[in-house]
Parts: sequence; C-alpha cells; structure tokens
Amino acid sequence: MAGHDEPSKNDGMPSGEHGQNTDGEPAVQSDGVHTAERILSDDNVPIVQAVAAEVPSSSTGDVVTALPSAETETRSTATAAKKRKSDEISRDAERTNRPPSSSSPSGDTRTAVTTAANDVTASSPAKSHNRTERPTPQTSRSRTRGMSLRSSLFARNLNRRSLHEERSTKSQPVEQHITEKDNEAPVAISQISPLSTKLSRSRSRKDSKGVQLLRVAKKRIPLTRIKQAYGRLRKFVLRIEEVPPSKDGRHIAVDASRNEALIDDRTRKPFIDNFIKSSKYNAWNFLPRQLFAQFSKLANFYFLFVSILQMIPGLSTTGTYTTIVPLMFFVSLSMAKEGYEDLRRYRLDKVENNGEAKVLSPYRSIATSEKTAATSDLGSARWATVKWQSLRVGDIVKLDRNDPAPADLVLLASKGINNFAYIETMALDGETNLKTKAPSPALSGICNSLEDIVALRNTKVVVEDPNLDLYSFEGKISMQGGDYAPLTNNEIIYRGSILRNTPEIIGMVIYSGEECKIRMNANKNPRIKAPSLQAIVNKIVVMMVVYVVVLSLFCTIAYQVWRRNTENNAWYLTDARVPFGNVLTSFIIMLNTLIPLSLYVSLEIVKVAQMWLLNDIDMYDEASNTPFEARTSTINEELGQVSYIFSDKTGTLTENVMKFRKLSVGGTAWLHDVDLKGGPAVEALLRHKKRKVKENGKGPTPRPSRKSGARTSIRSSAANSQLDVNTDNPPRRSTVSWRSAALPDLDQQELSTRLMIRYIQRHPHTAFAKKATMMLLSMAICHTCLPERGETDEDLSYQAASPDELALVGAARELGYMAFDRQSSMLTLKTYPKGLDAEPVLETYEVLDVIEFSSKRKRMSVLVRFPDGRTCVICKGADSVIMERLRLATLAKQKVADTEERVNERRSFEAQEALSRQSSAIDRQEDLGGYLRPKMSRASVGRPSISRQSVDQWLTERENDGSSPRKSTANSQHTQSRVDDEPVVDEALAANEPAIIERCFQHVNDFATEGLRTLLYGYRFLDEEEYRSWKKVFLDATTSLVDREKLIEAAGELIEQRLELGGATAIEDKLQKGVPETIDRLRRANIKMWMLTGDKRETAINIGHSCRLIKDYSTVTVLDHEVGGVEQSIAAAILHINQGSVAHAVIVIDGRTLGLIQAGEALHTLFLDLAILADSVVCCRASPSQKAALVHSIRRRVNRSVTLAIGDGANDIAMIQEAHVGIGLTGKEGLQAARVSDYSIAQFRFLNKLLLVHGRWNYIRTAKYTVGTFWKEMLFYTTQALYQRWNGYTGSSLYEEWSLSMFNTLFTSLPVIFLGVFEKDLSASTLLAVPELYTRGQRAAAFNFRVYFSWMFMAASEAMMVYFVMWSLFGKAIFTAGQDRFAMGAMTYSACVILINIKLQLLEQHNRSVMALICVLVECGVWFVWNLVFSVTYAENQEMNVKGGILYRFGQNPLWWLALILSVASCITFEIGVRAFKRAFFPTDVETFQELEKDINVRRRFEESAASELQAGWSHGTKKSSLELQRDADAQAKREGEVQDLLARPRDMEEGLGPHKKSGGVETTEEQLVVVGDGSIRPNADVDEMLTRRFGSIKT
Repeated sequence: MAGHDEPSKNDGMPSGEHGQNTDGEPAVQSDGVHTAERILSDDNVPIVQAVAAEVPSSSTGDVVTALPSAETETRSTATAAKKRKSDEISRDAERTNRPPSSSSPSGDTRTAVTTAANDVTASSPAKSHNRTERPTPQTSRSRTRGMSLRSSLFARNLNRRSLHEERSTKSQPVEQHITEKDNEAPVAISQISPLSTKLSRSRSRKDSKGVQLLRVAKKRIPLTRIKQAYGRLRKFVLRIEEVPPSKDGRHIAVDASRNEALIDDRTRKPFIDNFIKSSKYNAWNFLPRQLFAQFSKLANFYFLFVSILQMIPGLSTTGTYTTIVPLMFFVSLSMAKEGYEDLRRYRLDKVENNGEAKVLSPYRSIATSEKTAATSDLGSARWATVKWQSLRVGDIVKLDRNDPAPADLVLLASKGINNFAYIETMALDGETNLKTKAPSPALSGICNSLEDIVALRNTKVVVEDPNLDLYSFEGKISMQGGDYAPLTNNEIIYRGSILRNTPEIIGMVIYSGEECKIRMNANKNPRIKAPSLQAIVNKIVVMMVVYVVVLSLFCTIAYQVWRRNTENNAWYLTDARVPFGNVLTSFIIMLNTLIPLSLYVSLEIVKVAQMWLLNDIDMYDEASNTPFEARTSTINEELGQVSYIFSDKTGTLTENVMKFRKLSVGGTAWLHDVDLKGGPAVEALLRHKKRKVKENGKGPTPRPSRKSGARTSIRSSAANSQLDVNTDNPPRRSTVSWRSAALPDLDQQELSTRLMIRYIQRHPHTAFAKKATMMLLSMAICHTCLPERGETDEDLSYQAASPDELALVGAARELGYMAFDRQSSMLTLKTYPKGLDAEPVLETYEVLDVIEFSSKRKRMSVLVRFPDGRTCVICKGADSVIMERLRLATLAKQKVADTEERVNERRSFEAQEALSRQSSAIDRQEDLGGYLRPKMSRASVGRPSISRQSVDQWLTERENDGSSPRKSTANSQHTQSRVDDEPVVDEALAANEPAIIERCFQHVNDFATEGLRTLLYGYRFLDEEEYRSWKKVFLDATTSLVDREKLIEAAGELIEQRLELGGATAIEDKLQKGVPETIDRLRRANIKMWMLTGDKRETAINIGHSCRLIKDYSTVTVLDHEVGGVEQSIAAAILHINQGSVAHAVIVIDGRTLGLIQAGEALHTLFLDLAILADSVVCCRASPSQKAALVHSIRRRVNRSVTLAIGDGANDIAMIQEAHVGIGLTGKEGLQAARVSDYSIAQFRFLNKLLLVHGRWNYIRTAKYTVGTFWKEMLFYTTQALYQRWNGYTGSSLYEEWSLSMFNTLFTSLPVIFLGVFEKDLSASTLLAVPELYTRGQRAAAFNFRVYFSWMFMAASEAMMVYFVMWSLFGKAIFTAGQDRFAMGAMTYSACVILINIKLQLLEQHNRSVMALICVLVECGVWFVWNLVFSVTYAENQEMNVKGGILYRFGQNPLWWLALILSVASCITFEIGVRAFKRAFFPTDVETFQELEKDINVRRRFEESAASELQAGWSHGTKKSSLELQRDADAQAKREGEVQDLLARPRDMEEGLGPHKKSGGVETTEEQLVVVGDGSIRPNADVDEMLTRRFGSIKT
C-alpha cells in the first residue's frame, strides 16, 4: 500500500515534539498529532479508522468498531452491507476459534490509510495480498505515544482476544469504498499485516499468558461486582433513579376537568410535580457526604487515626484527647460552613417554588388575596392561582405579558398579532432575539375561549420523553376525528422563557419540575470543589506520614540497641523495659505534629481573611451599585492558577445593547455617532509623565535632588513640569468619537451620518441623494416593530422581536425617518425632508406581505406599496445571501472574490509578522525576565541597573501585540472631505453601479473585521401583474397545513430575485466596558479563552472579532456537520498548528456538530486535542449540558489545569458548577448564575484584578503559608528528634508538655497567618502591567516538591544549628549552673520561636509593614511572658525543674543568653547568605521585577499601564501613586528653592551685587528662573513682588 511503502517523515520523532505547543501545554496532544499525520500524509479517511490503526486489534481479526462521524449519514447502503458481512465473518471465526481470511495477525491488526484528500490512489488487492512488513523503529508500536486515546480501546480489544490463539494467517485486503459528499472521490480502507508470522506467534503467546493472569485476577478480585455495588450505593445515597424509556412517548389529554394526577407509563406512578431542588444536601445525606468530603483530606484522616491511638490507655505521652477534640471542632466548623452555604441555595429554591401561576381548573379554589380576587368564572372552569411547585403535567396555564413560564408548555392559544407569541429565551440559550411561537394550525380557531378549551377533552398531545436537547422537539397532536398535526419547537415554550410583546397566551404543561429542559441541562449533583493545592498537600502529608513512621522506627530500633548496651547494665533502670510496639506507638504520637492540625485550622482563618480582602473598590460597579461578593473561601488560591476561561457571550461579554454604527450607501461609508456626541466627556485617567527618550538612550532626566542649589532645583522642576500631562483638564477628543473594539488603533475615516442628511437635504435630486433616501426608507420600512406612542415624539418606543431591528429602526428615526404609527397593514412614517427644525411630513405605506426571517433563509422581506402607488419588495439579510439575488450577481461575486483575495494577502502578511514575533520571543525568552536581564549592567552583585528604555520598549511591544496600526480601507480610494460643514460626495461614483458594488462589499468586509454585525439591503419595484400572481402562491403557502415553512421559503425565492443593491448597515453589539483589553491581558497571562454561547454562529464570530478573541489574522477552523469533512478538518488543523504555520488558531463549532463528535470516544478525544492546541474556541448553539461537558472534558483532559467558568444566566449554571472556579455576573439575565457561583462580579473587566492581582496574591500567600507551616514544624521537631540521641531514645521530651502543646497556638500562629494574609510579592500595578507574571501560579512554581524539599533542607540545617550551638556552648559547658533539661529545652524553644518570627515576617515577607514588627514583638513577648509566669506558678515537678527557671537559674546566666543569641544569629546569617547567593546568580522573574519596582520611573510606567484598573482605588483611597508622590516631591522642591532664593537675594544686595553675580571672580550672566503662582516661569523677581504673590502686600 502507498501508505506503508515508506514510513512517514514524522514517525521517528518522539511524541513530545508534536505534543508541546509554544505556550508550554502538556504533551497530551501527541496521539492526535500522529493520528492526523496518518490521515493526511497519504489518504483521506475518517478519523476513527485512523485512530483504530493506532490500537492493537483482537487476534480473531475483529476490526475496531468505527465510531460515528459526521459523514455517517451519507454512506451508501452497499458500504453498510459490506460492513455487516465483515462483522458476520468475524463473529463466525470467533465462534470457531479460527480467524477469517481477511483478518490480520494476532494482536497487531492495523488499519492502513490509502487514499489522499485530493489525489486518491486505490491499491489493488493483489498488490498487498502477500505483503508482510517487518517492525521498524519508526512504527507506532515502538514509540512511546501516551495512553490517553488508546487505553480504553486497547482494554476493550484485549478482553475479546482468544485465549488459545497462537497461529496467524496472512491478511486479505478488504476494501470499503465510501462515497463522500459533493461527489468526492471514493475512500479506500484496507487492512494489512504489519508484522511477520513468527513475531505474531511470540506475541500471541505472551498475550495469552497475560490474558490468563488477567482472568485469574478477575476471579480472585471481583472488580466488576465491586463497581456494581459502588454504583448501586451511589444511586441509593444520591437518590438517582433510572427511568426506562416509554414505548411511544408521553400521552397527555387536553382535559381541564381532570381531578386526578396523570400516571407516567414509565414508572407506573404519577408524573413528578413541579418542585425543583438545586441544593446539594438534605437532612439525611448531609452528614455522610460531608464526613466523606472532610476525611478525604489525608491530613484529617491521619489525625483521626492518631487520635484513636492516642485514646488507647498507656500509649500516649502527650494526653488522651489533645488531638480528637480540636479535630472534631475543626471538622464541625467546616461542615457548618458548607451547611450554611447550602441553606442559602435551599432558600432561593423556595422562592422559585412558591411563585404563582394561573391554572384553568374547575375544582381548585381561588385564592382570597386581592391580586386573585377578581377572577373570571365561565361555567365550571376558572383561572385559579396556585404555586409553581403544585403544577402537574396536563395543567392548562395562562401567562400574561412579561410572565415567566413555570414549566415546559405546549402553546394552545395566543392573543398576539396573527396568533404569534414572542418569547425571550435568554436564560436558556443566551440569545437576545425574541423567538416567534405560534399554536399548531390544528388548534387554530378552536381555543379562542375557555369553553373551547374545556371542550377539547378528546384531544391528546403526544410528546417525546424528557431529554436535554433544547434545539429539537418531536411530538404530535391527536384530534378528535383521528387527524394528526406535528409538534415542533415552534409550538413549545420552555421553563425559564419569558413572554414579551404579547398580551396573553394559554399553554398546557408537558414537562414539570426536574424533567423540564432547563433543569435536565443543570448539574443535579455538583461536585464539592477543592483547591488543586490540596492534592500536593495530600501527597506531602503521605510523605510526612512515612517520614514519621520511619523516624519512629529508627528511634525504636535505636532504643533496643541502647537497652541492650546501657539499660540492662544500669542498676537504676531495673524492670523498666518497654515493649517494642509501645515504644513505636509513643514515638509516632510524639512526632505526629510534624503534620500539624493547625495547618488546616489556621488555613481556614487565612482564607476567610483573604475573602474579606477581596472586597476591592476597583471591583465595584458604580452604575449598578454592585460590589464584588465572595460566596466561598475554599478555593481562593485557585484564582491565581487559572489556565482556561469558559465564558458566556450575552450579558457576560456584551451589554445586550445594539447600536447602529456604520452605513454604506452609494459607494461611500458613513459613521453614525449621534449617540456618542452627547455622551459624557472622556474620563481623565491618572496618567504620568510622557516618556521622551533622549538621543543618547539614557532615558528621562532623573528627579532633581533636594541637596542641589536653588537655581538647579528651580530649573529642574520647571523642566519636569513641561513633561507633565495636564490631568486637571480632560484630554482633547478625537475628531472621530468612536473606535472599533476589535481594532482600536484603526484610523476611522468616515464622516458623520448627520452630514450625509444635510447633504441630502441640500441636494435632494442627485444620484447619491436618491440612493441614500431609498436606503433610509428601507431601514424604516423593512421590519416588524410595533411603535408605542406617548404624549410626545420623544416618548415613542418600539416593541421589536430582535434588538437588531430595534437598532435599525432607531437609527432611521434619528436620521429623520421615524416609524410613527402602525395600524394593521398601514405603516406611517414621519419624515423631515427640510431638516429636523422644519415641519414633518407624514407618509403612509401599506405593508402588503411580510416574509419572516429564519435561520435557514438568513433574510427577511416586506412587500410594500408606496404613497405614489408603486409596489416594491425590500429585502435585508446576510451579505452572502443577498449577493446571490442581486441583478448584477455575477459582477458582485467577482468583486467579492477580488476583495477577499486582497484581504487574504493582507492577513497572510500579518500572520507571518505575528509568527516572526512569536518565534523571536521564544528564542530570546526562556523566562519572563530573559529579555530584560541581558540589558542589566551589574554595578554590584545582586543590584542590577536596568535600562528604563528597555523596560518601556518591552512593555509597549506586549501591549500592542507587536503590531502597528493600519488605516481603514473604507474610503481609501475616494477620500472624504468637507467644505463648510458639508461633505464632498463623488456623484460620479454614485452613478457607477460596478464601483458601488465593489466599494459596498469592501465596506462590508471592513465592518466585519471591526466586529460589527452587517446586513445588506436590496430592493426591486414590481408591476401589479407580477405581484398578483405571486400573491396567490404566497397565500396558498401560508394557509397550507403541510410543509408550510418549505412552501413559504419557495414563495420567497420567487420574488426575492434581480434586486438592486440598496446598501449595507453595520450594527455594534455593544461590549461591556474593557472587555477587549481584559481578554488581551488574560491572553498575555497564558490563559486560554473559550466562548460558549447559545447564539447563532455568525453572531458569535462577530463578537469574537469585537472582543479580540479572534484576531484579524487568525486562522478560523469551522467544524460543521452539514458541510462535512469534520474529521479531515480536525486532522488538518492539528498538523498545521504543530508545524508552526498558524499564528493564531481559532476553532468554531456548533452544538449539533459537537453532539455528533461527543458520541464517539475516539473522535471526541481528537477534537479535544485540537481544542487544547488552539488559542481560542467558539462554541455556538450550545446547550447548558454541552457547556458543562466541555468544561468537564478540559478539566479531566489537561493535567494540572484550573478552569474558570463565567456567565450571568440560568443556562450558565451547569458549567459554573462544573468548573474549578465559578463566577457569576449580576447582569441583565438575572441573578441565577450569581447565586450558585463561587464569586460574583458586575463587569467582565473585573476579572483583570480578580485573577491577575488578588488571585495571584492569594496563591502566593497560601503557598507561603503552607510551606512555612511545614518548615516551622520540621525545624522545631527535628530538635526534638536530635535530642533522643542524648536520652537513650527513650522518648523523653526536650520541651515541657504545656509549652509543647502551645507551640502552634500561642507562639508561632501569627507569623504564618500574617504571611498568608498580608503578603504581596509585587504591587498591583506591576501585576496588571505585566500579566505574564501570572504564569507562576499556572506552573505551581510557588509550592511544589522542589520548593518543599528546599524549605525542608533549610529547616533541617537550621535545626541542627540551633541544637548543636545550644549543646556545644551551653549543654557541655563547665563551671556554669542551670544546665538541666528544661534550660536546654527553653533555649532551643526560644531560638525556634525567634527564628520563625524573624524569617516569616522580616525575611520572607516582601511588603513589610508595621504589622510585621508587631507580630514579631507580640509572639516573642508572649513566649517570654509565658516563661515568667511558669517560673512563678508552676508546681514542683520531678521530671522538669520548671519553677524559678528563667527568674532564678538559667535566666541569670549570661552564657544562656549568649548561646541563644549566637544560635539565632547563625541561622539568620545562613538564611541571608543563601538568599543573596540565589538572587545574585539565579534570580527569578519575581525578584527581577521587585528590583524594577524600586525605580520610581519604572514604577510610574507600570502604574500608567494599569491606570484603567486602579483608578477607582486612587480616586477614593488615601494611598498615593508614584505620580502623586513625585508631584508632592516636586512641589516641595519648588517651595524649598523659592525659600532659598528669598534667603539668598537680600544677602546679595547687602554685598552690593547687581543682577550679574560673581562666583570666584568669574562673572556670570545666566538669568535666574522664578516659578510664580500660576506655574509659569519668568526671569528674576524682586523681594517685594515675590512676597506680595505669596503672602499679600506688606503694610507699612
């Protein structure tokens, strides 16, 4: 075969070379890369077949089952028959224990790829009939390829292998020809034998032995039964009931007189009620689930074990209940916190369950409240108000305008126009467009009154079983006469939807409670979130347990040796022998606090304090009066380790506000800035001095020194003041007041639409004016909005099904074409042909027909009769759809192709530039400081001198992504200009149709690049005969009961032809403030952003461009099952990304395609490989369950990844609960997401400071707290272990027992707590200006095994220093007093307490404040006060001579104090020396930027970059920025200079010197500069003038 004659060029590479991307992603993608190589190197076959080629097949010749692909539906019947025949042959061979003739050798069947994507070469069967390949080093079997994809398939095939299979036969080729879509060449799939018979036999024997061992193990260890038992137990605890599917769906009779609940055929029980539950626990599962969660922490389990040992009499030397009591208190506290959080969720559920709904019922009593007192009573039926939780399947419900749907309903009747009901589904799919729903045509006209509904007793509704799919529905209505009518999504209203623009509807409940679609998409059993740092802590705890056991065992064995050599010969130790087990247990109990219980107790205190500190004014939204709110403190450090963000679109990235922004008409583009001109002035941010680089490259002039003379100070201050940005006045506004969010540096050349209107009014008969007028009329007429008139025109509002329509109608109104009134089919426009100040003109247009917009048509049309009697069809829609229906469609396609060719060339050039920048960045930057450190000149070790220019250049490159701004091509060929505030329009261009088409489509491309939503308008005037003939076809289509939608679409195709191009519009889906900048910063922080939305694909892509998720040069891969080639697209994208030919990769996929991919394990795994490699992923039309599934897949697939999900609606709850960190936005979709989230914010931009600053701080704090706690325990208890050498390993303690028990509580708790609460290794401005520093948390660089062992080495070294200095200087000293055990223990204890406080607060903490000094003084003072109290109050003790120790014995011994000071000093010197050596020769990025922060100019540059995120704190806080400090210093220097000048001038006058001063006999003529009160600089001033300006006139 062609695919195996020679190995692939990449086969010999290790798996890591293709699995590692430039961002340092784990090599999880290697399977996908090699699979993609096999697919695209020679042949083009479905991915699942190539994946099967990587997996050993069974010895019986079974072919690995191909998982479903996107082309499965298009495969021919002959192909399926061949596959079934092959399967039958394989099964027959398996039964006879003999492989079929087409099977391959034992255990090594490979599927060969033999057909290329474009050049298909089918090999003949005879060519490969007798071929046997030898295994080579390049074959996939010899490579270490990872088990992420193949492990499950291999295990499945391994179970199918025959136990006695030893001989193999040669493989016969079996070809399957698969006919692809669009008449593509057939794909041939063949099986070949890759290995020799001899090798196959040997491997078969080995495999047989392995299978035998596996089967024996299964018999001895019933794993299957254990798993089944665990599954049953889990379902019992969580109350999960498996419900079998029904036979033919759910049958519900439309019966308003029903008195009994309907029975569910699946369970033989009544249908479930409408009660919902989102809380995790109930009264009987709270305790077991929480106990399991708490003791899943290995430290808690360890302490439980130790406490049990401690309570056994005779084993413990440290008390009986000293461990179990604090452990139970801590566990109870944690459980109480979880219970309280769940109680809040229960209360929110209660509010929703107690909502009110109106139900048609003859037997329910009407509520007596005033709201429901006035109810209609028609016969025996009436509307009764009941609670939502009391609704049942079959209930008939009435919804008024703006009412939410209490359950899933089938629409029976609507009082809207044409029986339409407008439904808002924002909480379900995030779409802002209103959905149009209508009752089934079978019910039209028979549900107009309550009597009609009561009479529908013989009508049944048959619907499918409850499922997750929000975008498809199957059902039918069975009428009384036996007729049937289909039910689709157009007649179903789901729970969570809201009725809009419709007075009233009536529906029947078909799904209730937890069977509603929105509830089935919710996460029913959310996991208990735990920080990833806990996993490392658990491993360290296991290591420490092993260490404690080993150390205890060593001491016990050493005791046995000492007993044999010493104890047996000591007369005073007669009958003192202790059994081996008791000694071992006592050592374990004594050393168990090497794993301190305070690690978790104090950690809770630290995290609660961190949670309070998260209340930052910079994350407060003043517009909505919404502060940041933290609902949990468990995962604070996770905020500093996020690597993936999954975001909703509507309400999260956008404001749900559409603004008409640009217009292209007559070949000219215009900017609509009416809503911008009247806006507030641009906020003046706290900017700092401009960075002017001198020619010598030395950077800005340094700040003047106060020690310099008066003249130098004044001149320097004056020079600096010239560089200041005037922050007292707002910056001057640009001539163009709007900037594109996608391309903020793009030069906007369009003029305002108000100037266009002025031109039309002054030149109404020109070609351009006629085209512009027709375009504005099209905007004002082609819509379905309903005007709602008020007292004045300003009070006029519109009810629209789409915010896009609302924006278009609003823009037409602002431009003088107001849709004033709509009565039936008559639309009245109020126009201002002579200007807005003149009298308006009312014109009435008759809307004859409306062809509605649909996702399939992608356009809408209206047929309208003008006041002059002409009939016109106006069509608007997507540019690709309207282009095909233009009169000059051929020319338009050619112009579009030319435009796209130019755009592709530009994008290719930009992509190459981006690749070049990325390559150079990788080459020169091993770590963050790698680019800056070569520019550091070390004047002394550890004190680098950094070039200010290099820092500014480095930061500017990253802020601008290394790209330069480009000009818009909107009007590049014909530059617009103005003469006397009137635009100069090229009338020749307006009369040139080919030029207009070319310019219009160029504008559309530019608008889309800027992230705007574009629409194209076309129109055509009809003669009366053509309209009448078409009207008959359209009327038949609208009244048809069969295939109505298809007939309407066909009728629309007839009339929407040969259109004239009207123009193009661009609508801005307004982003929230700061969204693009936030995404840029997050990208620089190595955080990958995914957008998961229920909106349509075009809208999602536009928003992706707007928020810079998709760059202009991005390679966008669209996966669409309808187009086909999903497998090949995935494979090609993987190869291109790994080859380094893609600058920025974005994957776009819809929910339907994602569902097909998720159905197959192999294809799903390969898709995840691609998604991980890509820079961004956009998933549109995704259901809530699909969002949660994507989050779950990445969370499980990418090792050490921390996922964050953010959203604002009920459709985001599932993914918020599934992610490691869930953030809810208090947006326009409500508070559902915020209520169940871990943290809630008001704006997406607040993620900047939440993650990059507070998240990183919390991670660093928690990491330092954890490692500091382990360090102090190791330091302290190592001295205890060292002391055993001098007491015969008898377990005697060096320390007094009460002091020992208070070590972690009174004397060393504050240092670690303060370190975990107040530590800030870098300032907020630095972290925001340099987001790359965030990767420290992603790499777990602050706390890992390397960091842990380095700290433990320091602890062990310092413990030996403390102990042996004590023993050498004091313990073995002669001619001194007070050398008892208590004195030596007190010295060691004191040294440890002092060292712990000094290191953790003064050495380790970077931002030292007065709190650090207070902590050291308090803790050390408490320890010595404790000794003083013991010295006075301690009772007489035979074991330790405590009483009077520090007062009367060793406290009066200078040698004791000298040894204490030397032991502490030696440890501190050792610490400082190690730190200095590390900083000098192995500096980290953090240490590099800590040095940069010390320079006020660099710090000012960082603050300037972060000004937008820190402005609120600067405006409201008391802490001054570096600029304010600089200003204060400059002002002080000015005042000092003025005073010095005043003091100097009288003395000069006394000496008789004039204006020309002499210095050393040299006359100087330099003129003095004096700063006056207004800040200006002027030469000289006499004393009277100066004093008058400063202090007023002097009265004589």
